[in-house]
Amino acid sequence: MNTTSAAGASTTPSGIPLPRGVEYRCGDCGAKNLIKGGDPVRCRQCGFRILYKTRTKRLIQFEAR
Repeated sequence: MNTTSAAGASTTPSGIPLPRGVEYRCGDCGAKNLIKGGDPVRCRQCGFRILYKTRTKRLIQFEAR
């Protein structure tokens, strides 16, 4: 459940601010990049254009038959 503070930033129920964007890792140098909508898909450190999305830390469970 996300809430919005007076400043307009989204926070978790424990009060931790959520980043605006998705975190990716560079395929060449391994640097972390925060990419927002409309940003070029390019590493900010080396300019490499292959980025990998980092896995979520949330527990994701699928029901199998």
